[in-house]
Amino acid sequence: MRRDVFQAISDPVRRKIIELVSNEVLTVNEVADKFEISRPAISKHIKILNECGIIQIHKKGRERYCQIEPKNLLPAFLWLEQYQKLWEEKLDSFEHYLMKLKNSKNG
Repeated sequence: MRRDVFQAISDPVRRKIIELVSNEVLTVNEVADKFEISRPAISKHIKILNECGIIQIHKKGRERYCQIEPKNLLPAFLWLEQYQKLWEEKLDSFEHYLMKLKNSKNG
């Protein structure tokens, strides 16, 4: 089954794994050590990330290393980017509203 990037980032544990391996290459055990859930559960999350192409697994001896493939996060970034202007406008509007309230209290 081929999964997509949106399935990968839909789970908070997988988002945390992405964050961890975006900073450094880690073994599956090193990733699992960062969580309070079972190693098999972490392995399942890593498998999903691998199926999505977000994490590549490299074997070296008995260890399996997780390495980020950031280009495969691009579809999610592009989808979210279209909403950036909307949120900036909403935040600017809210900021103007707060300034108006502050000025009316001081004035």
